[in-house]
Amino acid sequence: LHLVESGGGLVQPGGSLRLSCEASGVSLNNYEIIWLRQVPGQEREGVSCISRYDRTVVYLDSVKGRISISRDDTKTTVSLQIDNLKPEDTAVYYCATNTRMSPGCPALPVVAELDSWGQGTQVTVSL
Repeated sequence: LHLVESGGGLVQPGGSLRLSCEASGVSLNNYEIIWLRQVPGQEREGVSCISRYDRTVVYLDSVKGRISISRDDTKTTVSLQIDNLKPEDTAVYYCATNTRMSPGCPALPVVAELDSWGQGTQVTVSL
């Protein structure tokens, strides 16, 4: 499964971005989609997940209350809305999945277990 992220960019603190994850017209309806982010020099960390049943999990305490993950009606796009962006949100954001994952978002994503990734989209929060 080849995933593609989009929607990143440069935004001022307090602004919002909506990141999208697609699979070239393939339905994502049967996959748990996980958003992760990576700051240079640090490990990738899970941000949020949406299950194939549209149940959601937020992994990062620092973004709770500021993000929303959703799947569009066509089931081909999973979006991550981030509001009230802060400089510490600056990172490359990835969407990923484990195509052999059992239904349901993991309690905590394990990077090594995710077998399909996008190329990442850069989010920079700065004045």
